[in-house]
Amino acid sequence: MENREEGPADERAATPPERGLLHIWQSTGPTAHLGPERVLLSRPVLQAALGEHHGLLLTQGGLVYSFGELLWRDLSVPVSAPVLEVSLLGRMVVRVAAGGFHCGALSEQGNVYMWGENTAGQCGLSERATTTNITVSEPCPVSVVDNDVVPPAVVRVVDLALGREHSLALSAQNELWAWGSGCQLGLVTSTFPVWRPQKVEHLAGRHVIQVACGAYHSLALVRSLPPQNYNTQNPSEKTERGHSVTEREEPFAVDGGHYCPLGVELTEAMTGETSPRRRGPRRSLQPGGRSAGSSPGSAAGSCPFSEDGKANTKQKNIPVGTDTDPLTQTDGSPTSRPLSGWRSKKNSAFPDETELQNLLQKLSSHSLEMRHTSGPGDTDSLSSYTSDESCVSSTPSTDLLTSSYKEELLIKSQNNINSGVAVPYSSSPVCLEDVRLCLEAENKALQGQKSSSLTNINQKGRVAANRRRSLPGTPTRGRNGSPRRRRRPCACRPSSAGWTQGAAPEEAGDGLPCLETEVWSWGRGSEGQLGHGDQLARLQPLCIKPLTGEEVIQVAAGSHHSLALTAHCQVYSWGSNMCGQLGHVKSPVTVPQRAKLSDGLRVWDVSAGQSHSLLLADGDCVQPVLLYCGQQQELVSSAQSKRSTQSQRSCQRSPNRAESYSVRPNLLPFCMEMGYISSVCSGGQSCALLADQNVMGFISAIHELASRERQFYCWLSSVRKLLLTPLRTRESVCPALGESCTHLFFSLCESFGRLSVLIGRHSTSLSYFLHDVQGRDVISLPLLTHTEHFVDVYKEYCSSVGNFQVMGGFQLLHKLSLECLGSQQTTLAQLCVSDQSVSGDVDLVSLLYWPLQQLHQYSRVLLKLAACYDVLTTEYQTLHQGCTQYESLSLSLLRKKKEAEITFLFWKTHSGKTTEVLRLPQRRLVCDCSNRSLTLQNAGRFSNHWFMLFNDALVHTQGAIPSQSLFSTHHIYPLTCLWVKPVTEDSSGLYAIKITCPEESFTLVATTPQEKNKWLRSINQALDQVLGGGGQGSSPGVTGISRTASYTFSGEGRFKDAQYTGGWLAGRVHGRGTMKWPDGRTYSGNFKNGLEDGYGECLIPNKVLNKPDSYQGHWRDGKIHGFGKYKYASGEVYEGCFSDGQRHGYGMLSSGKLAKKSSSVFIGHWVNDKKTGYGVYDDITRGEKYMGLWLDEQRHGSAVVVTQCGVYYEGSFRDNKMSGPGLLVSDDDTALHGEFTDDWIVNGKGVLSLANGDCLEGMFSGEWTVGLKVVGTYTKPVVDEPDNKERNCLLRLGQYVVPAAQRWLCVFDECWSRLGCDGAGRGERTAAWDKIAVTITTARRHSPDLSRSQTKVLECLEFIPQHGEPVNTANYDNIRKYLIKACETPLHPLGWLVETLVTVYRMTYVGVGSNRRLLRQAVQEVQAYLTHFYSIVRFLFQGLPDDGGIIPDPPPSPSKSRHNSNSIEQGVMVVCRSSLLLPLLLPRLYPPLFTLYCLQEEQEEAQYWDRILRLNKQPDQSLLSFLGVKEKFWPVWMSILGEKKQIVSSSKDACFVSAVETLQQISTTFTPSDKLFVIQKTFDELTQEVKPMLDDNFLWCMDDLLPLFLYVVLRARIRNLGAEVSLIEDLMDPNVQHGELGLMFTTLKACYIQIQQESIT
Repeated sequence: MENREEGPADERAATPPERGLLHIWQSTGPTAHLGPERVLLSRPVLQAALGEHHGLLLTQGGLVYSFGELLWRDLSVPVSAPVLEVSLLGRMVVRVAAGGFHCGALSEQGNVYMWGENTAGQCGLSERATTTNITVSEPCPVSVVDNDVVPPAVVRVVDLALGREHSLALSAQNELWAWGSGCQLGLVTSTFPVWRPQKVEHLAGRHVIQVACGAYHSLALVRSLPPQNYNTQNPSEKTERGHSVTEREEPFAVDGGHYCPLGVELTEAMTGETSPRRRGPRRSLQPGGRSAGSSPGSAAGSCPFSEDGKANTKQKNIPVGTDTDPLTQTDGSPTSRPLSGWRSKKNSAFPDETELQNLLQKLSSHSLEMRHTSGPGDTDSLSSYTSDESCVSSTPSTDLLTSSYKEELLIKSQNNINSGVAVPYSSSPVCLEDVRLCLEAENKALQGQKSSSLTNINQKGRVAANRRRSLPGTPTRGRNGSPRRRRRPCACRPSSAGWTQGAAPEEAGDGLPCLETEVWSWGRGSEGQLGHGDQLARLQPLCIKPLTGEEVIQVAAGSHHSLALTAHCQVYSWGSNMCGQLGHVKSPVTVPQRAKLSDGLRVWDVSAGQSHSLLLADGDCVQPVLLYCGQQQELVSSAQSKRSTQSQRSCQRSPNRAESYSVRPNLLPFCMEMGYISSVCSGGQSCALLADQNVMGFISAIHELASRERQFYCWLSSVRKLLLTPLRTRESVCPALGESCTHLFFSLCESFGRLSVLIGRHSTSLSYFLHDVQGRDVISLPLLTHTEHFVDVYKEYCSSVGNFQVMGGFQLLHKLSLECLGSQQTTLAQLCVSDQSVSGDVDLVSLLYWPLQQLHQYSRVLLKLAACYDVLTTEYQTLHQGCTQYESLSLSLLRKKKEAEITFLFWKTHSGKTTEVLRLPQRRLVCDCSNRSLTLQNAGRFSNHWFMLFNDALVHTQGAIPSQSLFSTHHIYPLTCLWVKPVTEDSSGLYAIKITCPEESFTLVATTPQEKNKWLRSINQALDQVLGGGGQGSSPGVTGISRTASYTFSGEGRFKDAQYTGGWLAGRVHGRGTMKWPDGRTYSGNFKNGLEDGYGECLIPNKVLNKPDSYQGHWRDGKIHGFGKYKYASGEVYEGCFSDGQRHGYGMLSSGKLAKKSSSVFIGHWVNDKKTGYGVYDDITRGEKYMGLWLDEQRHGSAVVVTQCGVYYEGSFRDNKMSGPGLLVSDDDTALHGEFTDDWIVNGKGVLSLANGDCLEGMFSGEWTVGLKVVGTYTKPVVDEPDNKERNCLLRLGQYVVPAAQRWLCVFDECWSRLGCDGAGRGERTAAWDKIAVTITTARRHSPDLSRSQTKVLECLEFIPQHGEPVNTANYDNIRKYLIKACETPLHPLGWLVETLVTVYRMTYVGVGSNRRLLRQAVQEVQAYLTHFYSIVRFLFQGLPDDGGIIPDPPPSPSKSRHNSNSIEQGVMVVCRSSLLLPLLLPRLYPPLFTLYCLQEEQEEAQYWDRILRLNKQPDQSLLSFLGVKEKFWPVWMSILGEKKQIVSSSKDACFVSAVETLQQISTTFTPSDKLFVIQKTFDELTQEVKPMLDDNFLWCMDDLLPLFLYVVLRARIRNLGAEVSLIEDLMDPNVQHGELGLMFTTLKACYIQIQQESIT
């Protein structure tokens, strides 16, 4: 403490800083002494804050200094030697605030520190404090905690504002928090002081930008809500919150009905009480200069109430009219007491004086009661509990409180209150007649004028018998009016006066300040400082309606007056005007009024002190000027000066007006010596400013930029107000301008408005930038951070002005403005910066083009700023780049302006009906050949051709007379679809240019080579501009050969009247695009050389069915060609191959929904749109499946038919019916071989074999399903009769079946085609690999929704593997891995092949096709797949050997041990198609194939399973004995959870457990090799379990192995083991049949047969 007191700012300035120079002076005293005092500190001052008699300084590095009367420390520190606040060292303070007699600081982390006077709780309850202190001598942290969230969260504060008895904090969420005493808190509470910060609920849900505190009132700058969010309360809620709704909706209502603005319901008695007491004449009612009425310091509206809300009615017997020294309130006004000596008067404002006396007594008793019930140290908060309504008049005072009085009051309160001594209370001697005269005078005034009070002025003469019964104001939580909702922390750091680092209010969206703001006020209003049109108090925030829409960007609060600064550099002021601090009229103002500023002054910073205002403005030069509003005392004699000083000291709150002040703000002459002022600050009777020196011109450049932008915004606002808005709202604007020009004028107004808003926000942002120019980085200037936004807005504006000009709108608008504006023409003419005509008319064209000049100013200032930095710095680079961009934009827009002027003159010169067709707003003339300098090649001798080049089209007119603007026909060629090429000069000597368009080409001939070059350059420049280039023109013939554009075809052909949008190449449709025909046809996909080519999607309307056909797939030369999916309007869907628009090759046709009469699916081969070749037809309706050959849509050739009844037929078909020899087998194995003449009809010789072996041979006729007539021989076989080989041959299955090798050739042909081959093996291997890579790459690019794993696989497949080198055991594995990835990807040709083979296989053998007699065909089909598939793989990898061939190990690398059983000797490996490809195919084909095996083995399986169930009932040892297993192999111990237990005779499933579990895995595998591996592993497990019981050199013999393995098979209980055995036997690799694996498989098969034949007994 002592160190701090004795160690004022010891860092004296050896070399003063160039930034943050502080000057302080007093606002009162002789004019000659109004000179600022320079405060010398070694660090730049970032912010100054002034209280009543003290101040705070924030310097660079976050250091805080104090000066002035520091009453809480009994110190008086001169401003020249401020004291460092040592306890704040290391806190990195970013903001300071000074209240009346307390201080606040804000750290970088958003923590609040408070110190100073705390009698009203304005310093809060610190975290360490256990009791409330009257003063807080050291800065102490005050926690702002949001208890509405779970868990409670500490709120980060970004701004502070302090009054005399209250403190406000603005959070990062733009919510307001308050603590202290009085209605100026805006809290819903009746208990004061408020020690801990509480949220101002009435502003919850609103975005508070800035906050300011007066002595006893508060202001908040709030972002406006969207219009639809106002008045969203329902009637019931309005009733509950009457005060809130009244304040929002009718702030200036004269007849307030029964509700006062505080929201309290008034009775008839009460309404008479309030009105006549608002504005009495100021009278000195006490000899000492003290006012008998409440001063502005009284806590209006904070009436005393007990906890239950009832009025406190306790009284103490206090003598009236005694001469004891009255204990005055903190603001200097005496407490109200009951008055004696009233005289009767008839026309009194209070007819019953007794009632009035009782009222005043009751009011005083409330004040006293609250005074006595307040806590220790609450003396000074007494003022917070007296109401304006409790006093006879609300006389304003200047509130000039001095430190001596404050000090005396503190000593008194501490001596009396803390010691518990009762202090007598008395009122001052008051003359009752004066009070009565005061009331009468106000009554007369109110009768003759409109009252500003919200109470009814007609309800007079009634007694105020009722008091308020409840506290006005209800919690707004959960209401629609002010919803409590969480908002994201805003990036801005709003503040009140003295903007500091990051203190600029910013729009959360784009970083620019918001101009759509409102000002809200609350607290005491006895001086009108709330701005609501009355002198009433407000307990909760209320919007000041006159300021809504005025674009307020800053608010400031003096002791009893308020200021608002708008983006238009205007200042609104209201409240006390005792000393002329409002800058306009000489009486108190209760609603905001504009301060009277001299012409040319634009204010951009404001501050308010106790009785003065300080304004910072732009003048004629770049350097800012200071304006002062307040007391202006002339030089007086020393005696008078002495007496004046004594008077002020003795009468601290003298109500006397200032002796002299000016109506207008005065210019302070010394400001020009201060340098470049960045901000001003006021407090008490002191003023301060921060200035910067202009080093290297940097500061002056920033000020110049901001000043010009503010001036520009004021100009824009004036033009909008004087010209655009009146004309736009005029009803005659449309008839006067015409429909098209009206639309363009409205568009011009909108773009002007957007430009104006941008400039307003930019100028405001620059003002904030200047307030904190030390803490801001120059590259954060909006011109650099929002360059694109500026460019877009300026371009749009220039375009809208040019469009309006081209259509001749300005001539029409000028006439309209002369009619409409009248007297304002002169004012508008002053805004014109161009030379005026002689008549003085306004040049609207120049006026509205003038904003473009600002771009050059931007460029110039940025160049100045760049010159302040080294060339290599980031700042220089950024500034120089910005300078270049704005200069380029300026030149570009000036060119556009010139183009618009030329085009307007062209249309004006060539006006006529024919040319009006070509006149469009966006169209600009580039050049024309009205001088016949260009003509058409081979044109007729007497034909006239006129060519006009616009920025969007080349226009060719025929029969033209340019001088008369006439032509017979014209053709418009859009530049987007125009190609130009110079024709090489040949012997003909023609200077020609060839023009290519989508539907025609022609050649233009120029008269001279110069003319040719001019047109060629102009067309190229126009093309470059329209195609998105810089418009500078490219080399001839190169501009936009390939481009994207829209075009509508008009000529005959396929594309007649079609509209196309997409890619072009030299006049032809090329690339991706969309074509739409008038009849509804659409094509979206790839084009090539003017035709559909590549992948595309097409819709073809079907008018009969009223539904479109759709196709998705590949095209070639304008026709459907390749693989695709066609959905017919009838519901049929074809997916497969096309050729020249017809179904050709592999394809599947589904007839649609099952509800159709003939629902069916065909999959197979198509030729020229007809079913021809092998195919499978599933007739779902009839339950039949046809698998065979087709010819021209008819079944023709060998085929198999199966039905859902289990009937199997194989034979030949002719003309779509069974014809010729065939074999028919029923479900019960009855077989018929005979001659068929129709479906299921036999007619001719045949043999019928019954299930029991009986045979019938002869002539058959009839239908199988109805009955057969037989003429023949019945034969019953004899037991020993040998088989009839001839008959068996006739009844053999498969004799009429299409060979497996000839099935599905179309599928493999399509795969070869996808590899770029004409047929099997007919193609280039390298080309095939290239096509694969292109296919994968294209698919990946056109499929954005692929997962990460899919994308990774495709990226791997894009790389072409090494396919030409010899295959050895080292790279064979790479081939296998590549094939696995390829087959898992349908986009790869091999993946498509596998997917399609699975489809056709399932279509054949699933459903009706699950017939056991198809098993052999199914197996043969799989083997055929392998053969064809392997040939494709060998084509791709030419080093692979033939099926069954061998591949060696690589010579240099050591041999690797492989577990693959295919190895026949060290160093080589056998490769067969089944081992390589079955793992890729069989897992997908397994379900239908294994189902057929199960059906085939059904009877054997039943016997097998019956034996399994019976034999497994035996215990282990019994079963081992039954099977003949030698006892030496019987296990003795078993392991259960690691614990060994002995096997007893009753043990079951305890022997060879691991071998049994291993064998059970055979059902989980798919391929024969995997199943064989499971068998091998089972034998290994069996050997491992037996080894401990035998010698190490033990070898198995079959006699020992078979019974033991039989036991394992029995215990494994494998279902469908017969099917598993058959599948392995059919598909296993032939190379392993005779090896170790073959022997093991034979053992398993033997066990299966043995179990089947095992005797149950």
